[in-house]
Amino acid sequence: MEFNAWNFIENLKYMGIGLLGVFMIVGIIIAATYAISYFTSKIGNKENK
Repeated sequence: MEFNAWNFIENLKYMGIGLLGVFMIVGIIIAATYAISYFTSKIGNKENK
């Protein structure tokens, strides 16, 4: 097994795209969680009044 540094450098863009995708999915999950919490807290406050 041999290590070719140039192939590693060429594959960095694909690794970067994959990492960007992971961060986007995590961001979407966080945003959805905050949105659900925001809307359900408004509903809960109306019922308590």
